[in-house]
Amino acid sequence: MTELESRRRALSAEQVLLAYEALLARSGRMLDCARRHDWDGLMGEEAHYLVDVEQLSSREQDTALDASQQARKADLLERILERDLEIRRCLVARRDELAGLIGTTKRKRDLRRSYGPQEVITMDSAFHLDEDTP
Repeated sequence: MTELESRRRALSAEQVLLAYEALLARSGRMLDCARRHDWDGLMGEEAHYLVDVEQLSSREQDTALDASQQARKADLLERILERDLEIRRCLVARRDELAGLIGTTKRKRDLRRSYGPQEVITMDSAFHLDEDTP
């Protein structure tokens, strides 16, 4: 890549901060989805989030931030990570819930296999005699 292309791709300090604010907003939407148990919505938001992170990572490398901008970026990152932690807690709770449901389903299946509909033999049916037999 030429130096001109590199400069075109690089972001200004203000653009970097705006990009982190956009990531914070998206992480908020992801957290909202997780809290509402909207797993499809969460996956969709996360897919966009990962693309945004990758693009920002490659374009902010040569951007210099002054002390106040670095502090702002650190604050945004901290808030993003706090949301990420809460999203992970929601996902762990969902995983545990699904594991419980799978366990219950397996136990029910095993019980049905062991004690499910079976032919019941009664004394009457075992010793049934024809009506014509004395």
